[in-house]
Parts: sequence; C-alpha cells; structure tokens
Amino acid sequence: MAPAKPTAEKKRRYFTVEEANKALPLVRMIVGDIVRQYRVVEELQQRLSVVAKDRRRTTNDLYSEELAQSQSELDAEESKLLNYIEELRKLGVELKGADGLCDFYCLMEGREVFLCWKLGEPEVKFWHELDAGFAGRRPLPSVAAASEVAGRR
Repeated sequence: MAPAKPTAEKKRRYFTVEEANKALPLVRMIVGDIVRQYRVVEELQQRLSVVAKDRRRTTNDLYSEELAQSQSELDAEESKLLNYIEELRKLGVELKGADGLCDFYCLMEGREVFLCWKLGEPEVKFWHELDAGFAGRRPLPSVAAASEVAGRR
C-alpha cells in the first residue's frame, strides 16, 4: 500500500514589521508559556534521568513505579509544550530557541528574510537573512536610520 500523499502545504505567511508588532501581545503570551514549559520539561527530563540511573544500580521495584510515573508526567508536559509551539506556528511565527527567540517571515526588497524578535524585547526591531540566524541580526532600516539621526545630534 502506498503512503498517503501529504496534504497541500499551508501557504507561508509574510509579515510586515507593523503586522509583526501588532501580533506581539499574543506571541509574547504564547512564547512566555513555551519558555516556562521548556523549563518544566527540562526539569522532568533531569529527574527521570536520575531515577533511571538509580534504577540501574538496584533491582528495587519502587524505581520502576517512579520511573513509569515520571515518564508519564514527562509525556504530558512535552505534549503541552508541543501544543504551545504548534499554536505559535499556526500564527506563522517560528520558534528558534527555548529562550523565546522567534522569527517572522517577511519580504524585504523582493526576497524572503526573517524579522527577528526575542522575548523581553518591546517590539520587532531586527531582521536577518534566512540562513544567518541570531548572529546575523541587523537593525531594521527605519531603526538604523533613526539611530544614525540620533547619533548625529
């Protein structure tokens, strides 16, 4: 039996700087949930690792029960995290890091770029090429122009 054909890929959403900034209140809430949930999942993974390590040292069945309970809790929390990430993706925003780094697709001078925002920043003020990442962040043209004008005073 042949695998099912994938459904038509959702058309990519492109944001203007204004649209990205307008979406920030909702994006900020979701990303805040994601960052908190990442911490929860990370702590559970560490706890599960310790329990699994202790279990290997002994034949005590109590560890089996705790291990199963911890794994179940981890699965539930990971599912919650994935739901938050999917909620963000549905808005057209890509999560780039557990620290709340996000990218919005944008068309700038006829080419695809990312508008770049990180949790804690008041608004979208940076952009970068699709393959540049955070290290390639540059101020948006209007932000750069305003900085140059301020610097001349």
